[in-house]
Amino acid sequence: MSSSVQRKRVRKSPEARRAEIVETAARVALTEGLECVTLRRIADELAVRPGLISHYFPSAEDLVGEAFSVASTGELDALLPADRPHGTPTQYLARYFALSAGEAYDDISRLWINARHLSRYRPVLRDRVAEQELASDDRLEGLIREGVERGEFRTDDPRTTAIHILVVLDGLGAHANTDRSNRPEAVTRMAVTTAERELGLAYGALTEVTPLAEPAETVELGEQAEGVQPVDTAEAPEHT
Repeated sequence: MSSSVQRKRVRKSPEARRAEIVETAARVALTEGLECVTLRRIADELAVRPGLISHYFPSAEDLVGEAFSVASTGELDALLPADRPHGTPTQYLARYFALSAGEAYDDISRLWINARHLSRYRPVLRDRVAEQELASDDRLEGLIREGVERGEFRTDDPRTTAIHILVVLDGLGAHANTDRSNRPEAVTRMAVTTAERELGLAYGALTEVTPLAEPAETVELGEQAEGVQPVDTAEAPEHT
């Protein structure tokens, strides 16, 4: 009798396998670009045959669109969670800007530049870009509206204010591939200054606010953002 023991192969469920494919494609998209998301490349990453990838994504364009959606949704959730039980709207907005200004945000900025360019020629990706833009608008508008209801922010049109802020952030993010070491502080701070002005806040209200108190496991990008550390208080300063 042979002493060798045959290892039983563990077959993943279709849901788990599809999720693994998409997560791998999203990682490649973030670190190398959407052009690198091909059926063969993802198959190589997972050490499987390309036919397995095409079983779940017959078209590479569908995989590219899904990779972009997953990557951008993950970053949005990290920057500005939909559920915000650990602090005030002012604190969450301050956290949002702190994370968006760090080098950790450059990958997602590059991904957006990449996706918007490629979406000119790829209808599937174009639809996904539009969906994610709408999601970002909705998420920031919701935070601003909550701040208005709690008396922290002042604006008659939370939607327009959100879009105004995001346009400035997008403009700054467009320079993710260039040297910004000599950028004036007024430019670096432009998105924050815009938000403070549009929301009726004093200058410095979003940079001098008490850091957000939240469980450490929920802070991913935040661990790389200077000045955003968990504390034992969730009180935000009053603004006149």
